[in-house]
Amino acid sequence: MTFGAKSAAMTKPGVILDRASAELFDRTFREGMELIAEVSAYLDGIGRLESRRMSREAASAFAAESMRLTTRLMQMTSWLLVQKAVREGELAPEVAAEPLYRLKDSGAPRVPPRAPDALTGYCRRADRLFERVSRMDRQLYVELDAPANPVASQIERLRSAFVV
Repeated sequence: MTFGAKSAAMTKPGVILDRASAELFDRTFREGMELIAEVSAYLDGIGRLESRRMSREAASAFAAESMRLTTRLMQMTSWLLVQKAVREGELAPEVAAEPLYRLKDSGAPRVPPRAPDALTGYCRRADRLFERVSRMDRQLYVELDAPANPVASQIERLRSAFVV
């Protein structure tokens, strides 16, 4: 990894390529792309109409949560597209392991109390999908601690024993 600061995340390239080609990835990828398209159509169509019928306070809460939902979906979509690029050989697994490409939790959308059923359903679906993608991310990229150096630890013990 030669990109900027040394990353603590280590990659297991064989695991990335094996898992990325698995049916689970394919199904998750399709589900993610379908969900982002559905949410986009909802927010641009019926959701916009529903929000216009709400009180100012409810409409503001609806807008805030739809932004959180959209952000979360875009993070998942980005991660899935990076993994697809790894799978197709367009991106090195080591690059995909960099923090820039890792999945970050933006927080689950907080559905407003009187939110339309459609928004509530999309938030729940996004939460389940995000959890699945998050598990895949953790499985593909392993956080490794630097191996302990036994000689350095003995030297440190000697130093501390003779320091007055």
